[in-house]
Amino acid sequence: MKSAFRIILPLAATWLAACAQPPARDAPPPVRAAGIAAANPMAVDAGLEILAAGGSAADAAVAVQAMLGLVEPQSSGIGGGGFLLYFDAATSRITAYDGRETAPAAASPGMFLDENGAPFSYRDAVLSGRSTGVPAVVAMLGAAHARHGALPWHRLFDPAMRMAESGFSVPQRLAGYVNGNRAPQVAEPDVRALFSGADGRPVQAGDRLTNKAYAATLRQIATRGPRALLEPPLSDAIIARTRAEPRPGVLSARDLAAYQPRVGDPLCGPFLVYVVCVPPPPSSGVALLQLLAILDHTDIALRKPNDPVAWYLFTEASRLMYADRDRYVADPAFVEVPVAGLLDPDYIVLRAASIGAVAGPAPAPGFPAPIQRGPDATNEATGTSHFVAIDAAGNVASMTTTVESLFGSGRAVAGFMLNNQLTDFSYRPVIDGQPVANAVAGGKRPRSSMAPVIVLDRGGRLVAALGSPGGSAILAYNAKTLVGMLGWELTMQQAIELPNVIARGDEYFGEASKLPAKVTEGLGRRGVTIKPGRGEESGLHGVLVRENGQLEGGADPRREGIWKSLPGD
Repeated sequence: MKSAFRIILPLAATWLAACAQPPARDAPPPVRAAGIAAANPMAVDAGLEILAAGGSAADAAVAVQAMLGLVEPQSSGIGGGGFLLYFDAATSRITAYDGRETAPAAASPGMFLDENGAPFSYRDAVLSGRSTGVPAVVAMLGAAHARHGALPWHRLFDPAMRMAESGFSVPQRLAGYVNGNRAPQVAEPDVRALFSGADGRPVQAGDRLTNKAYAATLRQIATRGPRALLEPPLSDAIIARTRAEPRPGVLSARDLAAYQPRVGDPLCGPFLVYVVCVPPPPSSGVALLQLLAILDHTDIALRKPNDPVAWYLFTEASRLMYADRDRYVADPAFVEVPVAGLLDPDYIVLRAASIGAVAGPAPAPGFPAPIQRGPDATNEATGTSHFVAIDAAGNVASMTTTVESLFGSGRAVAGFMLNNQLTDFSYRPVIDGQPVANAVAGGKRPRSSMAPVIVLDRGGRLVAALGSPGGSAILAYNAKTLVGMLGWELTMQQAIELPNVIARGDEYFGEASKLPAKVTEGLGRRGVTIKPGRGEESGLHGVLVRENGQLEGGADPRREGIWKSLPGD
């Protein structure tokens, strides 16, 4: 395993330094199918309809997102943002699309502090008008469609518009959140209005629900283009809703008009004999690469899922990764993010060498660069959704998308929920006398745990694409799946279904009951006790491309998602 790491490290280090692309490669075997893996079957069917009509993976991504905003609005929607990696099979290039929301230009570092300088409660911050950043996901998808689309933009919204008009059967998961008490947003009037029947009763699973306002909004976007959401009249409605009490925000027409998604190269790094690509900051993909690099200096890949040492190594490497991620990752347009330092081979060796025989206190962040940063105080929610689309030409879209918390800010406009992404900033801008990397600033993008993944072989051929929701646990969910699939040679579905284990600071939590007794006992001897109840929020979806070009999709049974290929494939 370590020899494989050495083989590809010099090349990977070059990619990281230049954010460049993997090398050109010979033509791959033809992909033998096209398919979608997403968190709801209706979204999958919407994407497949577009693929069957000759659409590309980018086209399908637009259709899937539009439908998720209708049938899974608690997790994502057109009022939020996301990150997209796109693999172009004809050129072997991966393009990274950053559709992260931005803070208003008038936002201040202390906007989540009260008059005494104390941070708002999470509830007060989320439900405030200050929590909403510029809705960005449609603009991002528009940029991807302009480069990679095959069908007209307006055609991509047909499935979601039809269903919003005619109605759909309310999914169990949506009904559960509408009728539950998991988040304060569900009691807000906008949520109640959107997800209640004519009698005012919250919808139940299986009820027929229409959203004609959402259909009308999609029609505007379809006919006027991806900027329609950022221009009047929709922009006026968004601004008005965010400026309403309580704690009104300062979002302006200029903020929406100025928004542009970032488009560029991914970050790519080695794991075993593979190359893993993720979006650059403010995505936390760099932290995922660091975690994999640390694990590559262990023998985890030679072990198996029922080996307690494997899980011990995973937890300790995770703690090191989170310590560095929380201290250093933020929007690189505003603060220096030491990407090269975090992934420097010598630094990785030092971090890996700090893993002892038994677990110690929470590891401190390292010093990948001579940068002084204060401790982080960001409270990340566990909403979000992930999907993967692959077309018959072998193009792939791997996209993580979110409105942040459940139902975003609890405020709705024109049939869709507004995000609360700005609560992904640290509420406190200075801690221990040092500036916090992820502090609020006007025009800044908050740090995100979203890290959609595309995996290549050393020749630049597509191997897999995957990702997950889950707040800060996204990084652990993705890493677990990559270790299972690439290291332990599990199927995509088997890797997704591995127990979720998250280790951060002094906390170890996850799906304790799913761990074999041998693993639990072995971890205990090494000072690790997995606490139950906080590992069920993954929504992993992915696809693996076998050497003969056949596809092997997977969907997380913890949610309602499925993998489905076109009929006859």
